[in-house]
Parts: sequence; C-alpha cells; structure tokens
Amino acid sequence: MEWSLMNFHQERMKNINDIIDDLWRQIYRGNDIDTIKIIADNIDGGSGGEKRRTYNYRVVQVRKDVELELRGRCSAGQKVLACLIIRMALAETFSSNCGVLALDEPTTNLDEKNIESLSYVLTQIVTKRMQQKNFQLILITHDNNFLNMLTRLDEINHYYEVKRNEL
Repeated sequence: MEWSLMNFHQERMKNINDIIDDLWRQIYRGNDIDTIKIIADNIDGGSGGEKRRTYNYRVVQVRKDVELELRGRCSAGQKVLACLIIRMALAETFSSNCGVLALDEPTTNLDEKNIESLSYVLTQIVTKRMQQKNFQLILITHDNNFLNMLTRLDEINHYYEVKRNEL
C-alpha cells in the first residue's frame, strides 16, 4: 500500500511538473528563467506506531539546469504567472472531468508580452476543450486589452460581460 501511494504521488508530481514546464515555456517571455517546477521534499511524519508520509512542497526556478528557490528571487509578475500556471496544471491533472476553469484577474502585474502569450495559450486550452460539452472558461478581468487579445483570436467568439449594479 505504501509503495502504491508513493508511486501514485510521484506519477502525479511528474505529470504536474510536465504541464508546468510546457505552460511556462509557452507563456513566459523573459530570458532569466527557463522553467519552474514543484519540488516535493519528503519529511518523515507520524509519531509512535503511526507511519505517515509528509511532504514539504516548494517552487523552484530553473536556469541552465540550476535550480533556485523562486521565493524571494522573482518579480511580482513572475509570481503571478507561476501561480496561474501551477493552478492550471493542478486543474488539468486533478480535474479532468471538471468543465470549468476560473481565473480571477490573471493579468495582474504581467507585462504586455506575457499577457499576449497567456491569451494565446488560453485560446489553445479553449480549442482543446471544445469537445468537452460542459467546458467553460470564466475570466474575471478589468483588462480590456487582454479581453481584446482573447477575442481577436478566432477560438473565442463570444463572451458575457457583467458589470456591477447592472442587470
């Protein structure tokens, strides 16, 4: 049983990191970070006869095969992008039957190049998920340029705009 759980965890972490790597390389337009990944450090847990496996998760940046802690070494935009990409990877890995991807203000602190590449990747996700009957992308944004980028690409041809205090 213990081996099965460890194996399952390792497989899921590899899958998550593969998706993170793919999304980071597609979206991030800087040249100072090649990719990011989640490291799961094994911490022996449990007391007495209990033997529970515990993990400490941390995000690292990779540049020329050198791993460095992301925390404290990245800009606000890089943090936002890392969080978005990690959430998208977790959703892809653990919510494959869930038809909703919700992102709240995904362009906060991102520069124009990263906003543009994010809009392109989101349209690719929408295209890929079109076969899934119940898929919906929910974006909460005040960034009209981002919205224009999304709708300029042919895959997203309609959307609902909701404004405060209007029915």
